[in-house]
Amino acid sequence: MKKLVVLLAAIMIVSCSSDQKDSAHQYKIPCYAWLGGPGNATDSEILENFIGLKSKGIDGLMYNGGHDPAIYSRVGKLAKEAGLEFHTWIPTMIQHPSSKLSPEWFAVNGLGESAFDKPAYVSHYTFLCPNREEVYDFLTELYGAVVDVPEVDAIHLDFIRFPDVILARGLWDKYGLVMDKEYPQFDYCYCDSCVTDFKDQTGIDIKQVEDPSQVQEWRQFRYDLITKMVNRLATLAHERNKKIDAAVFPGPFSHAKQIARQEWEKWDLDAVYPMNYNDFYLEGTEWIGKMCKEGVEALNNSAPLYSGLFICPNPENKANESDPENHGLLPEELEDAIRESMQNGAAGICLFTPGRMTDEHWKVFKKAIYTDYTKE
Repeated sequence: MKKLVVLLAAIMIVSCSSDQKDSAHQYKIPCYAWLGGPGNATDSEILENFIGLKSKGIDGLMYNGGHDPAIYSRVGKLAKEAGLEFHTWIPTMIQHPSSKLSPEWFAVNGLGESAFDKPAYVSHYTFLCPNREEVYDFLTELYGAVVDVPEVDAIHLDFIRFPDVILARGLWDKYGLVMDKEYPQFDYCYCDSCVTDFKDQTGIDIKQVEDPSQVQEWRQFRYDLITKMVNRLATLAHERNKKIDAAVFPGPFSHAKQIARQEWEKWDLDAVYPMNYNDFYLEGTEWIGKMCKEGVEALNNSAPLYSGLFICPNPENKANESDPENHGLLPEELEDAIRESMQNGAAGICLFTPGRMTDEHWKVFKKAIYTDYTKE
């Protein structure tokens, strides 16, 4: 069966090459996609899907397959057969509690509650503390094993942050919250290690401060913890001749720092993928352009920025959906989102997710990615 799929792939590639012969050197926007798997899919099914994505204009995958290097080796080989870049998409600070992780390693909020047994918002928000050397050792072992897989081009960090101290405006109703300021139950990390180290550095006992959100040194302390973790992991990847990139919150100054303590313009990455999910912020597609512009200017040519676009899976029902997780870009909005991204300095785009794309989305996408919007 696999041989048949490969044969069909060759036919498709020849066909595509023939169809696009006159445009062999045509401009094309680099396009990536976040994708999970493999589940129970066979090699043939995975390869067929990958070939289909490649034919639709996807150049590389941010692929989440858990922690097992063997899965990334298996799936990575298939990605290479299909002609796709292969980045392993593995959450960083969020880790499911297990025997490998001590409860003391998890982040603590301003009320003294641990993310280990009382996570914020949702049950999977079990965030580790970036100030623990044991956490770095755990992540080094995790990413080190995966980055050594020959088929892996890069490791892709996600949830490389603290929990959202303030949710994006479009999520307030979902969780029944009004987040007009920083509240202690969502503000991390007040573990003994962080409180002690911060006091040693600044002389400030943050637990004695009435409103910690007003202490800029405390904000910077936590920005720096995440930055240090990223840059140590970047060293790990680069020493093994692999790349490293990350999914980040949009707008390093307007949102990422405020929401997630991410000062990502200082991270030693080969690329950044801001999640410019405009519906989460109750914004239109023009906002995507603003976020790209802000990010590109902050990076100052240190790394390319790929604009993450959130796709609406059921466009005809979007107006009836109360959960913003089911919102996203409609087919008629997709070209504008791509245009806004590219005209404001993005190096390309990344879809969340190809599985949410309808036939109409793909039709718009196929046209848009061969348009040089920077010349309009």
